[in-house]
Amino acid sequence: MTNNDILRRLRYALDISNPAMVDIFKLSGCNIEQPTLLKFLKKEDEDDYIECSNPLMTFFLDGLITKNRGRREPTDGQVAKPDTNLTNNTILKKLRIALDFKEDDMIAVMKLADIVISKSELSALFRNKGHKNYKECGDQFLRNFLKGLTIRLRNTDPIED
Repeated sequence: MTNNDILRRLRYALDISNPAMVDIFKLSGCNIEQPTLLKFLKKEDEDDYIECSNPLMTFFLDGLITKNRGRREPTDGQVAKPDTNLTNNTILKKLRIALDFKEDDMIAVMKLADIVISKSELSALFRNKGHKNYKECGDQFLRNFLKGLTIRLRNTDPIED
């Protein structure tokens, strides 16, 4: 999945307006103008399409966390480290934080997308990459999570591209 696709699906699932999306980016310190945002939301084959880079996607997800959960103040000696490599696991983790989802919420969302997952399978997605039980989150899993999220929040099946 491309970052643009994830951005479009999140916008639809969470029912976020264009001005609200611009505000979410600003919450993380990224100033994006609405015309640029509209170019991110276009499909790959449309004119003026701009690819959403990993840093921009990180800004959006961090802004979403700040919007929903509030700004987190770093503790003494703690330095905020930017994500250098944005993976599906990181995206899923940030969405879980932003939406304040617990394990049962995540499992329920996946069930809405007709995916059955156990708590141990789910926890493997949130482990550190070097951990022996770490499992990589594939595009299809993330796509199904976003589909289940859309069903849960909008009470409707998402419109497929």
